[in-house]
Amino acid sequence: MQLAQVVLFIYFKVFNLSAKEDFIENAKNGKVLARKCTECNELHLATVYFCKKCGNKNFENHPVDGIGKIVTYTIMTVPPDGFEQYSPYAWAVMELNDSNIRISGFLPNIAKPEDLPVGTPAKIIGYDARGIVLEKL
Repeated sequence: MQLAQVVLFIYFKVFNLSAKEDFIENAKNGKVLARKCTECNELHLATVYFCKKCGNKNFENHPVDGIGKIVTYTIMTVPPDGFEQYSPYAWAVMELNDSNIRISGFLPNIAKPEDLPVGTPAKIIGYDARGIVLEKL
């Protein structure tokens, strides 16, 4: 029984690495890799193991357009180590159009609240060492 648990643990660790790589590749192409529940069709981020609506564990990959609106953000004028060259910027949360999925990402050249009113349309333009990179529309 213990060997079976080890095999399952290793499988899910490898699966998670693959899902992360797929998520990054989709973000580089302006998309979000969502997962659709096979029971109720609820959309989730690829990192979810159970459907929040029905509890199902089976999903299908479902890339969605990385376009939405900014719902909240934090402006970084004194960035953490390693991010000094990007300052000022905002770490923003964007709600995707046509879904209830929210993602967070890096939005460059935001120095003050007037630069980024809540509700500003935005899109994913890539993925790099900063994570998901957003752009105002």
